[in-house]
Amino acid sequence: MFTGKTAIVTGGSRGIGRAIALALAAQHARVAILYAGNQAAAEETVSLACEAGGEIIARRCDVSDSAQVKQVCDELIAGWGGVDFLINCAGITRDGLMLRMKDEDFDAVLSTNLRGAFLMTRACSASMVKRRFGRIVNISSVSGLMGNAGQANYSAAKAGMIGLTKSVARELAARGITCNAIAPGFVETDMTAALSDKAIEAALSSVPMKRMGKPEEIAALACFLCSDPAGYMTGEVIRMDGGLAM
Repeated sequence: MFTGKTAIVTGGSRGIGRAIALALAAQHARVAILYAGNQAAAEETVSLACEAGGEIIARRCDVSDSAQVKQVCDELIAGWGGVDFLINCAGITRDGLMLRMKDEDFDAVLSTNLRGAFLMTRACSASMVKRRFGRIVNISSVSGLMGNAGQANYSAAKAGMIGLTKSVARELAARGITCNAIAPGFVETDMTAALSDKAIEAALSSVPMKRMGKPEEIAALACFLCSDPAGYMTGEVIRMDGGLAM
């Protein structure tokens, strides 16, 4: 489906980002994953793609650093001749009650999750505008729609991504570029694996489907949003949460 297309996936070494990168590669896109520091996980993602006959390369990049983002994106765009798909999936958590949250924990989450998505979008959109085609998919969260106790920083960042998505969609629509967001609920990733059994049980009690989502389910939606049939959809925020926020 995506033969000849190129994609950049931030946070692509693990979890939802890895699943999206592998799904795009399986449909013959040339994919670059950006990772912050876990080189072993990034290399594993590359190996998994190669074993399946796909093509993924990995680049280290702190997406909150403007200079690093520009350097990596310029390099990839120059090598490819452009970029078709940008998936902003890089994210961290620094959970804690608002009254006890440290300034640096709030700032770190906003810098990676929201500033990172902005910097990546800015760095890639010029190429998309020039070619009058592009698909931008931001991985937000139901936390950005309904809030979550102990995650004032994360919820604020993910809510900010929704505002960013809609603004970018309006700015770039006339150039053939779409920008949409996916708002996952509880998904089987490293983040949720760190939760205690009691915390998981409590979380799932509020999910009508009574299970966690799978990264591959989010990846399938991301691939659809990159596809030609989704070409008239922009500025949308699609929940994929088992009914949690309905």
